Amino acid sequence: MSAESGSSPADESGGGPPLGRPDGTGLIASAGRSLPVLSNAVEVAAPSRTRQTELGVVDPRKPSWLSISAAEQERWVTEVAGQPKFRRKQIEKWIFQQRATSFADMTDLPLALRERLAAEFSIFTGQVVRHQISKDGTEKLLLEFPPMGRHGAGRIECVLIREKLRRTICVSSQVGCGMGCVFCASGLDGVDRSLQVNEILEQMLRITGVLPAEERLSHIVMMGMGEPLANLANVLPALEVASSDFGLGISPRRITISTVGLTKSIDRLLEVGKRYQLAISLHAPTNSLRNQIVPTNEKIGVEGIMEAAARFKRETGRRLTFEYVLLGGINDTLEAAEDLADLLAGQDALVNIIPYNPVAGLPYATPSNHAIARFRKVLEDRGVVVKCRQRKGDDIDAACGQLRRMVAKSSVEIANGS
Repeated sequence: MSAESGSSPADESGGGPPLGRPDGTGLIASAGRSLPVLSNAVEVAAPSRTRQTELGVVDPRKPSWLSISAAEQERWVTEVAGQPKFRRKQIEKWIFQQRATSFADMTDLPLALRERLAAEFSIFTGQVVRHQISKDGTEKLLLEFPPMGRHGAGRIECVLIREKLRRTICVSSQVGCGMGCVFCASGLDGVDRSLQVNEILEQMLRITGVLPAEERLSHIVMMGMGEPLANLANVLPALEVASSDFGLGISPRRITISTVGLTKSIDRLLEVGKRYQLAISLHAPTNSLRNQIVPTNEKIGVEGIMEAAARFKRETGRRLTFEYVLLGGINDTLEAAEDLADLLAGQDALVNIIPYNPVAGLPYATPSNHAIARFRKVLEDRGVVVKCRQRKGDDIDAACGQLRRMVAKSSVEIANGS
């Protein structure tokens, strides 16, 4: 999915700390300054500007402190390190609110505790392979996480989207994607594995690290690589930390989970994650068309998706959001618009129209401005609330999976001497 402004349908007034300077006093001296970078960490897409970012100490041989639960962290602090349990909250504050990237930064912890932490844990386990900055302010990081079990090193992307006061991060949930949406770069090679809690949180911390000290993340959208509802076991604990007072303090109403429409998982989300916004990537109003665009629809069906969405709406009272990527000449026709209006008739729903962000090697095109306007008018004339997203990051391949594939292709060409 392309990076765009206004990515979250969440309520702007939905609680949480105000935008601007992070909570907590005494930001560490390094926050917001230009600092040395690892030699392979930053690549700038012309005509963009260069920013240096602190990447922190990475040792993939050590477990991430973020990979263990709060209870396990407290047990380690008290039983292994022999420290009072309030030390755990100090560590969390340093990581999430004061942007510490190494345990050595945590100067109000005893030196012995800092050394013990550094000896047994890391904060980050991933490496920044590329950092691209668009002329419109969008930033994309390509992260590589170490091998896990039978899986090799995994590369994923996360994106910072700037719009007025909003600072939205688009987060990946899996290495690749198994949903098979025909227009999406993320799923071209299938899914390798699901990301762990610490790997999801690391994306948020990395993006926080590129923001100036006076700014903070305001919204989270789980709309990056992968299907979030296929990885609820890790997505929900990560969002629990992100929305907590000791974490990033982002209101659940400003956190959106996207899905192609896994109905059983939507019901599961109602049981354990109903605090968050839900966005359904619909992309077509009928089974005949959606089966062509989203192959998993053959097992689900548009009717099943709408029933699950209605249950979510009934239980939460929140407006339904449907994502609709417009593919030129395929799902942008007048007939498709009328069918979509019929499908959503009488529903409290928002349709996010997303003009397609072209992917090299795929035969799909962005619709003309006339086609976009025509599609939108049909919906609005039928009483459907519509938002047409402004595309961002075109000059840095900001659509999901594009940068990962571009870097992989370049590596193969270099290895082959071409």
